[in-house]
Amino acid sequence: MSYPTTNQRQPKVLRVIFLSFIALIITSASATLGALTALLSPLKPEQPQSASMVLNSLWRDRFRFRLSRPVNILVMGIDPPLPHEEQDGKVFGGRSDSMILVNFNPSDRHLNLLSIPRDTEVFIPGMGVGKINEANYWGGASLATEVVADTLNQVQINRYVRVSTGAFKELVNLLGGVEVFVPYPMSYRDNTQQLEIDLSPGWQTIDGDQADHFARFRSDAYGDIGRIQRQQALMEAIRERLQSPDVLPRIPQIIRVMLKYVDTNLDFEEMLTLVKFGLNLEPQQVRMVMLPGRDMGGYTSYWVVDDAARDRIMAQYFRVDSTGFVLPGPLQRSGYQELSKRTKIAVQNASGNPQAAERVADYLFKQGFNNVYVVPGLPYTMRSTQIIVQGGDLASAEMLQEYIGFGTVRASSTGAINSDLTIRVGDDWQQRF
Repeated sequence: MSYPTTNQRQPKVLRVIFLSFIALIITSASATLGALTALLSPLKPEQPQSASMVLNSLWRDRFRFRLSRPVNILVMGIDPPLPHEEQDGKVFGGRSDSMILVNFNPSDRHLNLLSIPRDTEVFIPGMGVGKINEANYWGGASLATEVVADTLNQVQINRYVRVSTGAFKELVNLLGGVEVFVPYPMSYRDNTQQLEIDLSPGWQTIDGDQADHFARFRSDAYGDIGRIQRQQALMEAIRERLQSPDVLPRIPQIIRVMLKYVDTNLDFEEMLTLVKFGLNLEPQQVRMVMLPGRDMGGYTSYWVVDDAARDRIMAQYFRVDSTGFVLPGPLQRSGYQELSKRTKIAVQNASGNPQAAERVADYLFKQGFNNVYVVPGLPYTMRSTQIIVQGGDLASAEMLQEYIGFGTVRASSTGAINSDLTIRVGDDWQQRF
């Protein structure tokens, strides 16, 4: 690959731009996925002068960097060490509060993100069995990378990015707050972390501290898994805020603030290449999934990986089989493959018609699907139905879409937590039923 000649000022400016993108990929303790998709995903056409499109034009017009092979980057949001553990110069030496494996895949032009619960049970060399968030504390980025690779079928991890505490809160404040729906009262106190959370239910605009509290909250039935869902909800809120015309003038300030929070082993040319790839993606080409497993509960509260589901996700999204062998080309669905009637399908109303979810669920039940159930509806209306790939099985979601004849597949883990797939019924359901 050949690289264009630039003056001395350009690389410094472009490095700052990229690092702002990377800093927004994952946040310390909050909204991990939000910033990545918000800044790398294209925005709405009615806002042609948005920050994303301005930068997109810059890259297309002035640079020729091209990603020629898949790249995997481990991105971690790092909490500071506890007071009795703190050492000089150890800004990135704490436990990872958030962890995502990001796959840039030029062969099928997708950006794949795998959220790894912080309580995932793993083997840490030299330490024994523990939680995956401890790996960075005991051995830095190198040990964290090794442990993640061992846990995910020996997937090759090419680079890492670490973001320290504070990045997300400052980002939200620079955006002037974000609007989220708090589903129930959130009240929690942790004296060890000096953390106090107190949020009222309903739609509201929250500042950086409140957004951090919204993402950190774990005192519900779903613990860390519910927290990952709220991080993805914050992703949507950040994306919406970044579409506002009044945000564009704040981008230079965001860049300056984010830069001080980042540690990475990506070099400058790699940065340029990844940014160019991300800026040319369509929204549907960004796919998000959570590492499947089950919460063991008890004192340790380990998240135990579902090996079969992990193997499926690693094959579908990262092209690695259970032995670590790299699979050739994009994964193709077999022509004879059928949707299992045992698939756990949650149906959620977002149409404004209280009968919609029941009608859709009843239809599926009559077709022989015996694991269909209705979950509480959303407090707002959606125009189009979404099929949420909650369990990471993209092929099953696509088959369900074909089966019911409407809806769009959304590769994220924002549906009903215990489902395989969640149908979020929008206004378009009346065209089918």
